[in-house]
This record gives sequence, C-alpha cells and structure tokens, in this order.
Amino acid sequence: MNVALPPIMISSGFLPTGSLVESLTHLSNEVASVEKLPFVQFRNISTTIRRIKLLSSLFEDIRGTDSPLPPSSILCLTELFSVIQRVKLLIQGCKDGSSIWGLTQTEFLSNQFHVLVKEMGGALDILPLSLLNLSTDTREQVQLLHRQVKRVDLLVDPRELQKREELLQIMKSNNQMNSRDKGSVDYVKVKEVLSCIGLRSPLDYEEEISKLEEEAEKQAGTGGLFVVSNINNLISLVKYSKSVIFIDRDKEEIKENFKQRSAYMKRNQDISSSSQSILSNIPDEFRCPISLDLMKDPVIVASGHTYDRNSIAQWINSGHQTCPKSGQRLIHMALIPNYALKSLMHQWCQDNNVPLIDDSSSSKFERSSSMCNLSEKAIDHIPATKAAMGAVKMTAEFLVGKLAMGSPEVERQAAYELRLLAKTGMGNRRIIAEAGAIPFLVTLLSSTDPKVQENAVTAMLNLSILENNKTLIMSAGSIDSIINVLESGKTMEARENAAATIYSLSIINDCKVTIGTRPRAFSALVGLLREGTSTGKKDAASVLFNLSFYKANKESVVVAGAVPLLVEMLMDDKAGITDDALALLALLLGCSEGLEEIRKSKVLVPLLIDLLRFGSTKGKENSITLLLGLCKDGGEEVARRLLLNPRSVPSLQSLSADGSLKARRKADALLRLLNRCCSQSHNPVG
Repeated sequence: MNVALPPIMISSGFLPTGSLVESLTHLSNEVASVEKLPFVQFRNISTTIRRIKLLSSLFEDIRGTDSPLPPSSILCLTELFSVIQRVKLLIQGCKDGSSIWGLTQTEFLSNQFHVLVKEMGGALDILPLSLLNLSTDTREQVQLLHRQVKRVDLLVDPRELQKREELLQIMKSNNQMNSRDKGSVDYVKVKEVLSCIGLRSPLDYEEEISKLEEEAEKQAGTGGLFVVSNINNLISLVKYSKSVIFIDRDKEEIKENFKQRSAYMKRNQDISSSSQSILSNIPDEFRCPISLDLMKDPVIVASGHTYDRNSIAQWINSGHQTCPKSGQRLIHMALIPNYALKSLMHQWCQDNNVPLIDDSSSSKFERSSSMCNLSEKAIDHIPATKAAMGAVKMTAEFLVGKLAMGSPEVERQAAYELRLLAKTGMGNRRIIAEAGAIPFLVTLLSSTDPKVQENAVTAMLNLSILENNKTLIMSAGSIDSIINVLESGKTMEARENAAATIYSLSIINDCKVTIGTRPRAFSALVGLLREGTSTGKKDAASVLFNLSFYKANKESVVVAGAVPLLVEMLMDDKAGITDDALALLALLLGCSEGLEEIRKSKVLVPLLIDLLRFGSTKGKENSITLLLGLCKDGGEEVARRLLLNPRSVPSLQSLSADGSLKARRKADALLRLLNRCCSQSHNPVG
C-alpha cells in the first residue's frame, strides 16, 4: 500500500518518537478493550483484536525507549495507525449497526477485515525489527504476527452463512405472504435466527428496527433500489415478528398470572358474591391502564403495552406520541389487536358470568374479492407523524425515479415496492401520486413481463382508493391500458386486479360514462365472469353492477352476453356469486334489451322460485324483483308458469308475512298481479 506521507516525516537520520507512538498506544488499547462484541462478525473481530493486542506490546516497548526511530519504522507505524483506525471504525460499525443487515452483508464485511489484515502485513514488511530496541518476547510476537498475517485467508464464518441463508428463506416466505394466498412464515425459525444474532427481547427488536431504518435512510439514493427495498422488507419482517413472537410469550405469562389469580380468587371469593363483587375483582391484566375498566377491545401499541382501543385512540388523537404507561416515544401509531389477551378475557367473563361486551366500533374494513387487498389485515392506523410522511415521500420519489430511468429488472422491483407502499394509508397514496408515479405505472401496464404488469395494475388499484387519484388516473389516459390488462393480462391476478381497478374508478359517475364508451370493457368483464377464479367472478359481477347504474351501460352489458352467463351462475354453487348475479339481473330489467334477454331463459323462473325459499335475505328480495318485473308489461306467460308451479304461491305468501320490508312489499305486489291473472280464469289466489 503506497501512502503519501506529510513532508515532516520524510527526512534523513533518526526522528523523535513524538506523538505518533502515543497515539498508536492509545488507539490500540481502545481497540483491545472493546467489550460486548457483536454477534455478527464475531470471529473476525475477536481475531483482529487479538492481533492488535500483540501490536500494543510493540508500541509499549517503543514508547519506553528514548532512542529516536529510523524513518522506515515511522513509515510502518504511520500505516499501522491508519489500519488500526479503520479497524476501530469497522468494529464500531458492526456494534452500532443493524445485526440483521450485517448478517446479509457477511461476505462483504469479512472481506473488509481481510483487506485490513493484509494491509497490516504490508506495514510490518517494512518494520526494521533489527534497528529497534525491543524485548525478546515482543520481537518474537511481532515476527509470529507478521508470518500469520502474510498467509492469512479470507475468513467467512460458515455459521453466519447458514443463518443468512435461513434469513433469506424467511424473507422469501414473507414476500410470498404479501401475495394472494401464498406462503407462510415460520416464526419459530425467525425467533431462532434472530436470537442467534442477539435479538432476544422486545427492546432488542425495537433497537434493531431503528437501526434498520437508519440504514435505509443512509442507503437511499446511494445503495440502489434492491438495497433499500431489501432493508424495507427486513423492517417489515422484524416488526411483525416482534408482535407475533412476544404476543405468544405474553399469552403464556398472562395465562400463568391468570391461573394464580383465579386460584387466589377461588380460595377467597364467597360463592354468594354478587356480580358487582365479581367486577371489582377483575384481574389487573384485563383492565385498561388508562380507564382502569375491563377492556372491550385490547390492542398493543409500539411500546408493547396493551390498552383498550377507544382509550388509546383518544390518547393518540389528542396529540400524544408516547406510551401512557412507560412514557416511551411510540415509533409508529399502529394499534395491533391482542387476540391472546382477548381470548383469556372472554374465558374469564364466561367463567364469572360477566356479560361479554363486543365493541362494534372496532375498525373492520372488509371488502369482498380482490378489493380486500387494499387494506392491511388486523391493523388500524392513527395518522402518521410528519417524519414518517417524510420517509414515505423520499421512498416514493426514489422509486418513481427508478421507474423513469431503471432497467427492466429495476422497473419490476420498483413497481412491486410501489404496490406495497400504496397498499396502506391514504397519506401514502397521495404522496405516491404527487411523486408522479401514475403516468409511469400506466406505461408499465403494457409490459410483456407478467410480474411488471401485475405489480403495475395492482399499484394502480391501491392508488385508486384515494378519491383524488381516481381523477388523476383517468386523466393519465389509463382506461384503455387497464381494459387491455382486463382483456388479455399475462396472469389471472393481473386481470382480476384490473377489474377491481375499474370498479374503484367507476364509483365516480363521469368514469362510468367514460368506461361505457368502450364496449370491449364489457366483453372483457363478461370473459372474466366466465373464466376467472371465484374471486375474479365476484369482482367482474360487482363491476358490471356498478357500471349498470348508468342507464346507457345496461344495454352494453346485455350485448356483451352477460345475461345467459349470470343465469348459469345461479345454478353453480361453486361460483359463490348467487346474490351478485341476482342483483345484476334485477338491475338489467331496467332496460328493454335486458328484459327481453332475461325472458328468453327457460330455467330462470324455477330457479327464482327455489331461491324464494332457500336464498339469502338479499337473494330473496332480488328474486321477487325479477319475478315481478318479468310478470309486468306483457309477462303473462311468466305469470302462468308461476301459477303452474305449486311452490311459488306458498313461498310468496310466506315472504309476504315474514320477509324483509322490501320483500313483503314486492311479494304483496306480485300476489296481487297473480290474483288478477287468476281472476280472468275464475280461480283467484292469495
């Protein structure tokens, strides 16, 4: 290693030791006294420290002599100072940095230690031992060290490689779990791997999350898309693993406490005590630390403490950003249901005859079909902090930049990251749109790469949930590209998510009109209704139903061939869209083309009569609507077929007496119509 030395160090004769040896002695002692070595790179760090301890004997001997040093030794010591300084920084980085990220970078870090050891050997090459006044032991130690470092090989700990491979497999499973119905994470294995690198308590996990977030911020803009996205995946894994792993631990602790408390109460409680007495003996674990009442809906905050949802939500919404119990600052505002505790509370309530109180105000965002992908499961979010929004903005702008100028592989990863980022939070969706992502995502809809197309259309679906984004997506000229994906997408998931996107956009009336001018959109939706998964069929029926609220679109739905297929769906129990099909058929009655097409079906009336008896409440209402519409305005033939069926009139009479308000009203109307029809034959009914 060639080093450009300061002019003061290049001179003839002997130079005084000066501050160089003092600095070396102090620096080597600092490195040698490092305590609590990190779990990652433990072997490289411990070996390097041992070598520096040997050098510290050299520096001590030199410092103890009054003789000036020859220039060649000054050069050696200067290089050793540089090497040891970098060793100190490298060890400090391993200690202060993320253990998980260090594990993924094990070969890179091992190589850095190897390079420094080789440089140490290069410096010792020019050390004139014969000219130095050293003790025999020190001289032999330095010679031995010199021989060792000259032939040292790269040391990559095989145990770290094994743990890294296990971690990568876990990350792969975690990524697959984000896809629809794929993969699962073995949290026992997660706990084992993370424990091996020193993560053993909730506090360890919180510190690791903070270190990963710092690493992501450091790498943004310099580390590349895959680096940032991999760190984000690790953060997601650690956060969720923390809740899963330590909820299980808390469950066991609570069970034990519950057993002890139950035994104590059993010994001391009077059998004839009143319910008021029972309520006064609620276990402390079941009381909200804020209200001190029995919790209705226990949730866990970032600090790991559990509160009643309403109480902690009021606390956070009033501007507090700390845990009421510990005073610890909350690094995120997610409220995670504590199912373990809730189960034990229910058991306690049943055992003690305490009425169960179901908090209906709990946030439950449910949507059928693929629209369910638009919300995070089992997590409620309080509005994010300014810092969190800043991080989202930085990430969004970085990913959009990669969409604009990246390679196909980078585009694929960027689209996937935007898809995940847009999955939760209206704030995220607004920021991504403001970063200019929508036009680039529209372009990617025509990609020949199945994954790129799927990620792009799903990202569009997630973004479209925000009302303002619907207008932006339509303004970007996206509708034809979305219809192309719906019609001939590379994967079924892409087609189904394209349908869900159209559903989301069609909530705006102007969008219904715009989509209605594209007849192939209706053909593509009918195609999905025929070919899709049960979820896809449901999506397609929902979109057609929504579009049909615009009168001009009803004819397009009929022309696309929806009616015979919907009738067929009523006979297919596996399709699982009976109510959706009935609702759409009832809506299509509102146009002459729809009424004519529905009347052509020979099997529909018997099906509707059966559904009057066995259908759901909604199904019965729509079945009556269809029968009433078919019997009106020239529907005498349908009325006669109804009268000939022995089950029709009793079913209508039953609904007229016991059905929903809407069903009763329409059943009465249909019975009157059938009565008039029978009057003409002198055989009244009802």
